[in-house]
Amino acid sequence: MTVESQSAVKRFLAPGRDVPASFVVFLVAMPLSLGVAVASGAPVEAGLIAAIVGGVVAGLLGGSPLQVSGPTASLTVIMFSLIETYGWRATCAITMCAGILQIVLGASRVARTALAVSPAVVHGMLAGVGVVLALSQLHIVLGGSPQDSALDNLVDLPRQVLAQHSLATGLGVLTIVVLLVWERTPWRRVPAPLVAVAAATAVAWFGGFDVPRVDLPSSLLVHWGPPSLPDGALPDVVGAVVAVALVAGVESLLCSVAIDRMRPVGVARSDLDRELAGQGAGNFVSGLLGGLPVAGVIVRSTTNVRAGALTRGSTVLHGIWVLVLAMSCGAVLEQIPLAALAALVVTLGLRLIDRSHLRGLRPHRESLIYWVTLGGVVVLGVGEGVLLGMGLVACLALRRLTRVSVRTEQRDGRWHVVVEGSLTFLVVPRLAAVLAGIPAGAPVDLDLDVDFMDNAAFDAIHTWRVSHERLGGRVDIDEIHESWYESAMTGESSPPPRKTAGSSRWWAPWANRGRRRPEALEQASPREILLAGVREYHGSTARLVRPIMAELSMAQTPDHLFITCVDSRVVPNLITASGPGDLFITRNVGNLVPRNGARVSDDSVMASVEYATSVLNIKTITVCGHSMCGAMAGVLGGGTEIEHLPQLSNWLKHANHSLDRFLHEPDPEDARTPLDRLCQVNVMQQLDNLLTYPWLKHRVETGELELVGMYLDLETAQVHILDPEQGRFLTVPDSVEPSEERAPRKGGAPHGTTAFPA
Repeated sequence: MTVESQSAVKRFLAPGRDVPASFVVFLVAMPLSLGVAVASGAPVEAGLIAAIVGGVVAGLLGGSPLQVSGPTASLTVIMFSLIETYGWRATCAITMCAGILQIVLGASRVARTALAVSPAVVHGMLAGVGVVLALSQLHIVLGGSPQDSALDNLVDLPRQVLAQHSLATGLGVLTIVVLLVWERTPWRRVPAPLVAVAAATAVAWFGGFDVPRVDLPSSLLVHWGPPSLPDGALPDVVGAVVAVALVAGVESLLCSVAIDRMRPVGVARSDLDRELAGQGAGNFVSGLLGGLPVAGVIVRSTTNVRAGALTRGSTVLHGIWVLVLAMSCGAVLEQIPLAALAALVVTLGLRLIDRSHLRGLRPHRESLIYWVTLGGVVVLGVGEGVLLGMGLVACLALRRLTRVSVRTEQRDGRWHVVVEGSLTFLVVPRLAAVLAGIPAGAPVDLDLDVDFMDNAAFDAIHTWRVSHERLGGRVDIDEIHESWYESAMTGESSPPPRKTAGSSRWWAPWANRGRRRPEALEQASPREILLAGVREYHGSTARLVRPIMAELSMAQTPDHLFITCVDSRVVPNLITASGPGDLFITRNVGNLVPRNGARVSDDSVMASVEYATSVLNIKTITVCGHSMCGAMAGVLGGGTEIEHLPQLSNWLKHANHSLDRFLHEPDPEDARTPLDRLCQVNVMQQLDNLLTYPWLKHRVETGELELVGMYLDLETAQVHILDPEQGRFLTVPDSVEPSEERAPRKGGAPHGTTAFPA
């Protein structure tokens, strides 16, 4: 084999990582595919066909190499309704048409527009589907039959619970218990769905229970027939096609984005347009062969990443394993009790109600959207619930766009009016009422801190100003950022940038301030851009900080030693709102602190600590980690990705204790991914590493020194602080209670100073 062909194989398949990962995903996919098929009212083999096609076709053609596609619980309610209305073969035709629509959308390169759908709507829809799914399948577990609607299922549930139950109910309960308990055992690496279904099957077989079981045909395509045209009104059929295409497409795209955040170092980001087209090809083939619709499934995809997959070869292989088992082990699959699959789907439905998503929506005040969408899906249906949620999103967005703050006060005989927000015609009545309340002839300072002003708002302000000045008053208008009022007065088409002593976006990266840089710098070298930044500093900022720097030039008296990562996205002075002279900063790859007596010697970090505590009399040492840390990704990957970097590999040996702690301590609630969890655990471990130095530990124990752990979530730009008692990171409170306030230190902090109150 040539070097080129070997390289191509490695890009498609990393045998040492992808083969075992594919088998783990296959073990998860098998019972879930069967359960989704049963819950959808489709032939059992339809779930297996979808799993095979999702793995092979969508895996080969899709744009997300680590995403695993297959039948998904989020489409179960839609598919059940379509099969009841049009029949199975017509539903397969709808699946094919949905696939064609996805291919067209992918070719049109509009995939990213699907991400404009509010996550609150998407998660509310999934939670609503989970509720409907759990209610319907719970009736099957209890030995009954589901009703026509979720509300009917809910009303009938007490009667079903009190009714006589068969052996099948016991098998369903056993399945649920195993699912809940297994993930807390030391053997949780073995997929819980496989263990639960295998346990119920074994009990039924050894006990000789006469319960309904899976009825699998001798061949996957034995019941195949050409898809038929749906017999129904054209608008209803088109609506069904669009519903399947959009729900499957949006779920796949959101899954791709989530997997991108977890992907190992070296794996390319997803091509969302290609992914949507690949999902369309998978749905077309699955519908043609008599399978369920496919979509990217977050459970299988995260399992794939956590199992160590590096290429799309793992996804494709998992589909091949499903095909091999379905063709060779049909007799084994036919021993699976239907009650066990129903119980599996009940648990799967309940897990669609993810509380972590709700916690993430609360800070943005979008919980109402989630609950309205969930309720709409349960009461009205999936399509109606999503439309209801999107309508609420539009209403809330309009309300936020029209939210304006108008403050007035009197000082030194003058009226001061401050207007903040977006000035549109919708807020003119309120603004006019405030301005009309100012006495005639009074001098007025009007501060406009607005990001937009339409003609109606300008006309209202200008009319009032002319009238007020005609009656002897004086109005001074100051526009804090962009000059919307001045632009309208001079007839310019767009407001000119405000000339201030420095950019209002001084904290933004150079690329985000391109419109403020000379056009000649657009193609400039990095050195030229750096020098342009220095010139901007000299022209706007240097004169402002010169008095401070002149005072600090004689001596430095920082308050904190700040140990953090070299990552360019972490800016200590920005996230702590500190200035020159406040932080004594040391940075290294992974914000690591070598332990006392470490085999890999390095004195640079402790040299900073020693100087800070012994010479500068610093009383607080902060170790700050961050999410998506490349150093921790290398540690988590076992160092294989950085073997060609000997110095870095040697340095990261200092993180071995962090990795060991990560593997043996329970997951913190606030870590979304294994990488984020390791990043947080690493901060805790570095604080412990500091305490391995006896002289430093003595200072901490006597109260002369305080250690603080911080964590920056890059995605949300939020800083979290370590609570040592709870062993987890908490959000920094918006305000400090009066009793917690501390006076600033001059030349040394008093004992007991709390750097960042929690």
